[in-house]
Amino acid sequence: MRWDNLFDDLESQLEQGLSAEEIDLAAEEERLRLGRLSLRERLLSISESYERRADYGIRLLLTSGESVSVRPATIGKDWFSSDVRDESPRRRQCIVALAGVAAILLSADQVPRSLNGSARETETSVSARLGLPFVLRDLCRRRVDVEIVTPSGRVTGTIDRVGRDHLDLAVHEAGTPRRNGAIGHYRIVPLSHVLMVQV
Repeated sequence: MRWDNLFDDLESQLEQGLSAEEIDLAAEEERLRLGRLSLRERLLSISESYERRADYGIRLLLTSGESVSVRPATIGKDWFSSDVRDESPRRRQCIVALAGVAAILLSADQVPRSLNGSARETETSVSARLGLPFVLRDLCRRRVDVEIVTPSGRVTGTIDRVGRDHLDLAVHEAGTPRRNGAIGHYRIVPLSHVLMVQV
């Protein structure tokens, strides 16, 4: 009888040891997975978890100190496009450079959504390969009136050209067409200083 109790006790201890080992292994795998998550992947997880619902948003704190409420739509290699969520009757959109984000302010239910990680895109998706210069060149080609947020402030105008690491902006008042007489000056802005472009 004592031997039976001893063997039962040993078997129980072995099962507990194996369970603890499996729990430790699962916890270590989760730590490794979280350690590999990028800011881009977390934004992608949040965006996809809401399945394009229009009633959600996240708050961004830009490196300039400004804060803006947005709803991410398309997430590129080093940027994402968003609808600006403010009181304006006009629907505004923006392009946010990931390097221009100082913090993302999430609600309690958005944190687990951002850690989901199941939304990982394949590297063959088009948006995952497009960088910020490509998007800015498209705005340049379409001659869109933009407002660029930089660490030194906001400036409005039309993008004339986009180089490898900078853009040329014909500065004029917001809402006015780009005409030679309306241009106050031309500004060359390093792409590293482009935090957000509002359209």
